[in-house]
Amino acid sequence: MYAYELLESGCHYLIQEKENDPISLIKINMASDHCVYVSFFGMEEEIKWKRKSDLIFDIIELLSDDAVKAWESSYNNNAFNYEEDEE
Repeated sequence: MYAYELLESGCHYLIQEKENDPISLIKINMASDHCVYVSFFGMEEEIKWKRKSDLIFDIIELLSDDAVKAWESSYNNNAFNYEEDEE
């Protein structure tokens, strides 16, 4: 088991919070003395505070800058297309 305190601000990670959870892409936006402010990316971005001591089943990967750029391009393109479909 891991904890959020191991993750660095400004970085994107692929994690599993619990053993049978799907893989999640997160970004650590900032850290305070006891908590981190985390973006969770799914169909929509969800931002919430987590205690640094909150457990993570697995930290699968720290994404490289190139991987983040490729993901952002795809994520933003899909979000734009979704907004167009709603009109």
